[in-house]
Amino acid sequence: MAPLKFCANISWLFAELPELTQRMRDAARAGFRAVEAAWIYSSDLKELKTVKDETGLEFALINTPPGKTARAPILLLHGMHGLNNKLIFGSDLGRQYTFSNFILVFYYRIHLMAGRVPAGADRCAVAMEMEDTFVQNLKHAAGVLSKEGILGLIEPINTRITDPRYFLDSPHQAAVILQRVAHPSIRMQMDIYHWQIMDGNLTQNIRKYLPMTGHIQIAQVPDRHEPDSDGELSYTYLFKLLEELDYQDYIGCEYKPQRSTEAGLDWLRRYWSSHN
Repeated sequence: MAPLKFCANISWLFAELPELTQRMRDAARAGFRAVEAAWIYSSDLKELKTVKDETGLEFALINTPPGKTARAPILLLHGMHGLNNKLIFGSDLGRQYTFSNFILVFYYRIHLMAGRVPAGADRCAVAMEMEDTFVQNLKHAAGVLSKEGILGLIEPINTRITDPRYFLDSPHQAAVILQRVAHPSIRMQMDIYHWQIMDGNLTQNIRKYLPMTGHIQIAQVPDRHEPDSDGELSYTYLFKLLEELDYQDYIGCEYKPQRSTEAGLDWLRRYWSSHN
């Protein structure tokens, strides 16, 4: 069985350093071969590209900009074939983001955020309208992303702790949406932290949904610290399960270090040592 591949989420890890470029360098020194980040749009693209090239790091994942709260999940992508193309959020048409530059440089995976249920709205009452809108937007995104060789991901996020109004909150709901979109350029992002909080039953859910998964993220439950910290999950077991299922894409380390990032990486050093 091939060892699992881990990437550092530099929005969460190495946060002792103010700049993403500094965090990238520390991630490389710690032994990571890839990084991911939530939002990098305020960073200098040339500096990120320079550090990426110098360190040899892959950029495994970024998110679409979150936009504002919306009547429906939103994602309208407009052409991404030139340097001046824009990504526009349907809920916020006055705001535009120069986006294709980042896509053309980092060129890997992007988390297509689903949006939130409107404040005061009944989730059940608006669910079908929101799902229909999200599916339409994902189908449009799939056509754009496939031309660029980029994988789009949708991620269920728990509504019990992290974001009570987030629209997409379970792998079962995500699977229905993926079946409706029916395009290989759109897959599921499995965040084990969110899945445990919303549904548990991790062994069966991982077995069931891994074939439609393009990226995984990890953290302990409930406090979202290192995988080997006190909590509900045995990552020793979960890593063995993913190895047995021959998962070969990246696993993002999206957790809050209890101390310094470096001090909390013993779990990863043990894993690497046991698989050398």
